[in-house]
Amino acid sequence: MATRPAARPGPRSSSSSRGVELKTKTTVKKTSPKKTASNKVVPTKARTPKAQEPTHKNLDIYGAKPIPWSRVLRQLGSNPQGTFWLATTRPGGRPHVAGVGALWVDGKIYFVSGTRTRKSRNLAANPECAFSVSLTGIDLVLEGRAIRVTDRPTLLRLAKRYAAQGWPASVSGEAFTAAYSAPSAGPPPWNLYVVRPSTAFGVASSDPPGATRWRFESTR
Repeated sequence: MATRPAARPGPRSSSSSRGVELKTKTTVKKTSPKKTASNKVVPTKARTPKAQEPTHKNLDIYGAKPIPWSRVLRQLGSNPQGTFWLATTRPGGRPHVAGVGALWVDGKIYFVSGTRTRKSRNLAANPECAFSVSLTGIDLVLEGRAIRVTDRPTLLRLAKRYAAQGWPASVSGEAFTAAYSAPSAGPPPWNLYVVRPSTAFGVASSDPPGATRWRFESTR
């Protein structure tokens, strides 16, 4: 008995082999272009840096609040009538105190002194010093380092400030001269010094009461 030969495997049937052509429709999603914000540079207002406030410690032992530094600044900026007393140290270690004509300008103390005076010689050896002054409603001590000022623009600016206070100072070389000065300043010419406070102590002499220490940022 004859057997039928096994069928050979043929290719898989497809839709085309049946005479039917299937077309797949491809849809393309249309996207609208995104709107981007224009890179505009918006000018910003320049900010003026504020002067850094000193740190403070309340020294009062009776419950009073710390004295705000702004209270001191109001007095220093109103041409205080009290005498500024300058304390320096002699080379041998003994203290020396003398009254000086001082001005508070831009957060610093300016004062004048003749080269041959004891305080100027003390400062040449040791520039560390302290000021004390009795302001309206507060007694103040300021500590710092005295530096001699020799640049002409600053000398001219401070000469005008002294003249406005009644002392007719003028610039001569790297110092001041005038028709007169306080006896404690010594003979002319008078050197100009500046002290930027590092520490200050204040005790209120009128209400509101208080006692406070302030420390300033180091500038050395």
